[in-house]
Amino acid sequence: MSAQGAARPLTLGDLAAKKAAGEPIVMVTAYDHPSAQIAEAAGVDMVLVGDSAAMTVLGHSSTVPVTIEEMLMLTAAVRRGLSAPLLVGDLPFGSYEASDELAVATAQRFVKEAGCDLVKIERGGTTVQRARAIVAAGIPVVGHVGLTPQSATSLGGYRAQGRTAEAALRVIDDALALQDAGCALLVIEAVPAEVTAELVRRLRIPTIGIGAGADADGQVLVWHDLLGIYDGPAAKFVKRYADVRGASLAGVAEYAREVRARAYPAAEHAYPMAPGEHERLQELLTARP
Repeated sequence: MSAQGAARPLTLGDLAAKKAAGEPIVMVTAYDHPSAQIAEAAGVDMVLVGDSAAMTVLGHSSTVPVTIEEMLMLTAAVRRGLSAPLLVGDLPFGSYEASDELAVATAQRFVKEAGCDLVKIERGGTTVQRARAIVAAGIPVVGHVGLTPQSATSLGGYRAQGRTAEAALRVIDDALALQDAGCALLVIEAVPAEVTAELVRRLRIPTIGIGAGADADGQVLVWHDLLGIYDGPAAKFVKRYADVRGASLAGVAEYAREVRARAYPAAEHAYPMAPGEHERLQELLTARP
């Protein structure tokens, strides 16, 4: 049972209806089974197992190093924790760019082995053709424009895109091309709100913003950002809704203090022997040579 009622699986038709009704779509990232269960109970509409797991879970400095096998393992764990939300799997860098055949084969693995409802790929350009091929194979695709972390180096780093008229036009052209290729949704990351508004007016498919203003049809945030699991500065668009890191640090520190003071475990945390059995054990031990 989710916060919205019975856990009926959502469909792409539901998302289209939300867009038509002006009802915002709620997406979060998640990378493991317990997080998926929380997302389910909170009543979100979609869960993205992003390649941001490379940074949030695996400790890399960018999204590029994460492998297909690592993403499949994480995505399958999330699938086991979800009933109602749609599950989106991020195809990692190097797993789809080289050819249509590679893109389709990778997308099929994410559906067959991890239970994805949709897969996500980044950029315009040649990715448009990859999206068309995956859609033709019967797998729904989420496009991604603006700041695309897999190609952040060529974009000049992790910085906002589309801040000039010419750059904004390139973002809009990429988005329209991905829609024409058959993408079911579009993630718009780190672009000015004005550009998002122009996109929403021109696109038939739902849009999900992250650092793209309030005009998108929905929003997504990274689990570790919105819950305050990360320490240190976050992107400008991040709002922290909890301080999980602070609570975790306090809890582990208190545990360590009690262990060192021999305050934990206390008697209530121990399993007692049945009455009279300790005495019998002592007798048996004493009778040994």
